[in-house]
Amino acid sequence: MRDPYSVLGVPATASDGEVKKAYHRLAKELHPDLNPDDSVVAERFKEVSAAYSLVGDAAQRRRFDSGEIDAGGQDKARYRYEYAGGPGGRGGQGGPGAGFGGGFNSEDIFGEFFSNMRGGDPRGRGGQARQQKGPDRSYKITVDFLDAAKGSTRRITLPDGRMLDVRIPAGIEDGKQIRLRGQGDPGPAGAGDALVEVSVRKHKQFRREGLDVHLDLALDLASAVLGGKIEVPTIDGAVTMKIPKGTNSGKTLRLKGKGILPPRADTAGNQYVHLQVTLPDPPDPELTALLESWAQDQAEKLEPSPEDPDIAATGSAATDSTKTDSE
Repeated sequence: MRDPYSVLGVPATASDGEVKKAYHRLAKELHPDLNPDDSVVAERFKEVSAAYSLVGDAAQRRRFDSGEIDAGGQDKARYRYEYAGGPGGRGGQGGPGAGFGGGFNSEDIFGEFFSNMRGGDPRGRGGQARQQKGPDRSYKITVDFLDAAKGSTRRITLPDGRMLDVRIPAGIEDGKQIRLRGQGDPGPAGAGDALVEVSVRKHKQFRREGLDVHLDLALDLASAVLGGKIEVPTIDGAVTMKIPKGTNSGKTLRLKGKGILPPRADTAGNQYVHLQVTLPDPPDPELTALLESWAQDQAEKLEPSPEDPDIAATGSAATDSTKTDSE
């Protein structure tokens, strides 16, 4: 593989942000979806993706810049073993494994990298050296609220240009990771894993609390006063809900089992509907006149009547008492 900086068209002194910007520009330009059936562009896209997988990762970039790994991401110590005959230049001594000849042993390669054998012996006293998988690779995807609640599939592009469909399990929460076995970087004992972090977009109506879904719903005045049936949206579609007479603003009703049902769960959460009584906008003249008349009737009911004998007697007694006090 060519120098990754040359592939991306940036100098080796470029900042991480400049490297990322260059990659995004090229990836957008060369993406297979925009260039179907163009093998040249497809190969170029793979080259750009591989270059960014190396210098777009901070740890890998440091290793490449310091000369620990080559442009293909391979540890340069491996070549010292293969062509120099192992540590200490044993091949240069003319012994077994000298130069490019016979006597090369793959255990000598991995012995330097994986020293966690029995007693620190790279060969583990006759055992096989423990090989490790390649590094994991991280990705981020964003899904809609309903796709996260009900489950869906998203497609990602791997550094080598391959497309991979990622199954989003129902009920996944914001910030959770999906592990894809064997879809990471290659290694002596196989490829590592791909770790896909899922970000869930906020919904304009629903919000989640555990397995429960909450919804604020506007309720017209007639339904609040007289009761009735209204349609309520849920993550599974609209359902009919009964509103009791005299429902006040702020009342919460429950729709049992209309929340989130994750895989292998026995029961789903609930949906809680928080009712907010609203008035017509713009105001309805007939409703305004009706409420004005009703308010006036209520006020008149509360006013004391001068013909009421109890009130008259009380007033007279108070007057006599005042006169007595003054005397």
